[in-house]
Amino acid sequence: MSNMQQNSAPPADVMTYLPGMEQLESDVCRQVMSQWQAYDSAAYNAYNAAAVQAALARPHCDIESFKALLSPAAEPFLEQMAARARQETARHFGNTVYLFTPLYIANYCENYCVYCGFNCHNQIKRLRLSPRQIEQEMQVIAASGMEEILLLTGESRQMSDVSYIGEACRLARQYFRLVGLEVYPLNTDEYRYLHECGADYVTVFQETYDQEAYAQLHLRGPKRVWPYRFAAQERALRAGMRGVACSALLGLADFRRDALASALHAYYLQRQYPQAEFSLSCPRLRPISDGAAMPPPALSERQLCQILCAYRIFLPYVGITVSSRESEAFRNGIVKLAATKISAGVSTGVGDHAQKYQQEAASADALAGDEQFSIDDSRSLPQMYADMAAAGLQPVLNDYLYV
Repeated sequence: MSNMQQNSAPPADVMTYLPGMEQLESDVCRQVMSQWQAYDSAAYNAYNAAAVQAALARPHCDIESFKALLSPAAEPFLEQMAARARQETARHFGNTVYLFTPLYIANYCENYCVYCGFNCHNQIKRLRLSPRQIEQEMQVIAASGMEEILLLTGESRQMSDVSYIGEACRLARQYFRLVGLEVYPLNTDEYRYLHECGADYVTVFQETYDQEAYAQLHLRGPKRVWPYRFAAQERALRAGMRGVACSALLGLADFRRDALASALHAYYLQRQYPQAEFSLSCPRLRPISDGAAMPPPALSERQLCQILCAYRIFLPYVGITVSSRESEAFRNGIVKLAATKISAGVSTGVGDHAQKYQQEAASADALAGDEQFSIDDSRSLPQMYADMAAAGLQPVLNDYLYV
């Protein structure tokens, strides 16, 4: 596997690769960013009601129509967008909603990202679970009935190297039918190794596609290298991963431009890798542990709903995940319109599932690492399953058969 240089000084230019970072020959970045550049505030404020109505009238939504649906002019048409999104969701996904849970196995990080609770300057309780502790956490989660798990670490190769993540994947395959990864970006050979260990899909948040804002938010560590992060999904696909997810952290920069780039990232990748599965996430900023106070999200729930409905209309075949960052009421509503996957039984801390799932009292020396951010929907899997079923939806824990 690759031997990427550790603890390298951050490049002054966020476009400069560090030693050991694989560079791909691909046109996806140029395609996405040319559209992002053209979609500035003057451009999206130029759309009017007629453009939005024309976009909604089209049987198939093209990029220009998608831009209109993301614009401020589309906000008064949210009910019409929601109706169209619901129609597209039913056509491609029926009334199913997929359930999964994240498992944080480590919270060490080498990056200084000013908005993140795990950043290397935050004075939080750090923890890396041993393989035995990882398995104990998985046993508790699996006993709840969960069949899909998303493994997460902080972004530290030193404390959570690829072999460590691979061992977690092998353990997860013993307990779960579907295994996802949300870890630091890797080279193709490393993704191939983790796929062989049992990983099915990879999620990487670009955070923001605005390179100037990205440089101001990512002050230290390998994460500062913008293009290496951008190409992570493509490296994962070349390594044989079955699927990838794209997203920006909405609120770090102009959310309309970041929403456009996130969807186009998946769109252009899908054209090059039609055999793969693609999904979009839509996280907004949340309060963090032991960090500087962040401003409230730059977009309202209504604007987030607009983005998700626009995603569904533009990419009717792509999965959309809404995390527990959002409220119970919002998630209950959006799965009826556009979202196809939500998390349940969530903890963003390390090593505390026995306490949360089995409601055991925490002792003074309880095994737990601090959380990355606070959540807004703490429902358990049984609660979430019951709520989705009561709403007339079909909760799905797994739809893959391995032969």
